[in-house]
Amino acid sequence: MDINIPEVLRQVQAVSDLYEQALVGNHVAVLDELFWNSPHTLRYGVGENLHGYAAIQAFRAARPATGLARTVLRTDITTYGHDFATVNILFQRTGASRSGRQSQTWLRTTEGWKVVSAHVSLLELPA
Repeated sequence: MDINIPEVLRQVQAVSDLYEQALVGNHVAVLDELFWNSPHTLRYGVGENLHGYAAIQAFRAARPATGLARTVLRTDITTYGHDFATVNILFQRTGASRSGRQSQTWLRTTEGWKVVSAHVSLLELPA
């Protein structure tokens, strides 16, 4: 298996950047478009466990649009062959006492690259 094929890596970087812009800008339609529309898709958030596209979509629609800005501290992307990738991000929200971790599994589908699994968690910052 080929790891980090340059063209595939560029594609995943582009959709990851699009996701980040949509996330901090609360562009719900773009976020919905980037998730795989399947009952098998899941997102484990800081305070919610969402199973299936419909649950993720409902969460996004109801989430407040405030306090979404953040600074990305590190992004690690690994692609596996032509159709599978992971994106892991460390982030910090302004004035927050915790740092965040975001993991996404991306799959190339007939509709393009889609998040099939996502996880967000927070850690207390060191003293």
